[in-house]
Amino acid sequence: MTMADKTQKNEGLQLKREIGLIGGVAIVSGSMIGAGIFMSPQYVLAYVGSPGASMLIWVFSGVVALFGALSYIELGTIIPESGGEFTYILRIYGSFPAFFAAITFILLLKPSSIAAKAMTIARYVMAPFYPGCPPPQLAVKCFAAFSILVAAMTNILNVRLALRVQVIFLVAKVFSLTFIVIGGLVKVLQGSTVIEENFDVENAFQGTQFSLNTLGKALLQGLWSYGGWSNLNYVTEELNRPEVNLPRAVLIAISLVTTLYLLVNVSYLTVMTPKELMSSSAVAVTWGNKVLGSWGWVMSVAAALSAFGSLNGTFFSGGRVCFVAAREGHMPDILSMAHVHRLTPSPALIFTTIISLVVLIPGDFQSIVNYFSFTAWFFYAIVLSGLIYLKIKKPDLPRPYKVPIVIPILVLAAAIFLVLAPIIDNPQIEYLYVALFILSGVIVYIPFIHYKLCPGMLDKLTVFLQLFLEVAPADKNLAPDIS
Repeated sequence: MTMADKTQKNEGLQLKREIGLIGGVAIVSGSMIGAGIFMSPQYVLAYVGSPGASMLIWVFSGVVALFGALSYIELGTIIPESGGEFTYILRIYGSFPAFFAAITFILLLKPSSIAAKAMTIARYVMAPFYPGCPPPQLAVKCFAAFSILVAAMTNILNVRLALRVQVIFLVAKVFSLTFIVIGGLVKVLQGSTVIEENFDVENAFQGTQFSLNTLGKALLQGLWSYGGWSNLNYVTEELNRPEVNLPRAVLIAISLVTTLYLLVNVSYLTVMTPKELMSSSAVAVTWGNKVLGSWGWVMSVAAALSAFGSLNGTFFSGGRVCFVAAREGHMPDILSMAHVHRLTPSPALIFTTIISLVVLIPGDFQSIVNYFSFTAWFFYAIVLSGLIYLKIKKPDLPRPYKVPIVIPILVLAAAIFLVLAPIIDNPQIEYLYVALFILSGVIVYIPFIHYKLCPGMLDKLTVFLQLFLEVAPADKNLAPDIS
């Protein structure tokens, strides 16, 4: 037996700390820049009704994402474990509420995010083949399923491969967005009259719609585009020097993304009227056709590549939620195992892939985003309230990074508004379905988690899958004492 074999035998199987500062920036910004900036601008504008109001929504969304990320940085340094919201709720509030977070993120939120991003890839790939009309839904969903499978295989095979893909696609998408910004600047220098009409003092806010429902949905669409600001918190245990690299990576990434988003939206409005933007099924392609002419298809390719990078980052973080929840006994044991050679949580990633494909079948982009965002901000509110509790009741906990308490309070207020505004102003039965889905976890939690009733056939299935997938239990890091 070699020394390496002895070491592995003594230490057990563990995921390696493969993520440095560049990888961290790539995970956060690469997950944020993707489907949203190419799909949400028309919905944001449609909800609020005017270019000026839509720009304010994008600015406000960036501020909320930044403040939320700053709050999560402090939590990530107090509780340096992977798993994101599930882990924070587990350590602060206990097993019962954490289970609801686990099933919601594993069965609803992460798969919905993956499905929406895959649909964006499919739409942009097919847009040049269907000029002037949306592509068939069946074709979109088939290509979206193919995209999901490619991203899944990338993450299952190797952590370093997934990180390299993330960095490469980040560079490509930053170049693409910079190209859009420069294209808009050229149009301004050429004397574009569209931008003067869109941002004229009298016209900028003309037609603005003021209601809780439209404002809330516009913010949900904007914040969907900034989604991914918390993704590094899902993989904290794989991050080198998290107390240093977590805040640095998040701050660099969000500053970059917010700047690009604002400039890109201005660029869109330099060449498109609000009516043209709202009627576009693929904003970047419409922009490309107007600015690049016959070369407009280039923007379709760029948007699809950008969305795939975001999809890859979401897979990277999403599989870890399932992995950590299973490690804590909230999901079947097989999902807490890692491949013995590749050291990737392959069972959790395979499970996430299957659920994402199921969510893809009935879904459409706009409804997926609205209900995804509504549910996500409900759990963000719970996590932020936990941080406020720790700051007030346990101020002596080791904190390598601190934020003023007013920041999580402001984000908590925004989260409560985003959850309640659409329900109060325009209640829909779908919100009740989401609530019932979350509460249905009680049926599973009481017998299988609390009382640990486990059918014998599940043990046999676990052994079979363990041998078939070549996986073994991964060691659990010691949890910090915050009691």
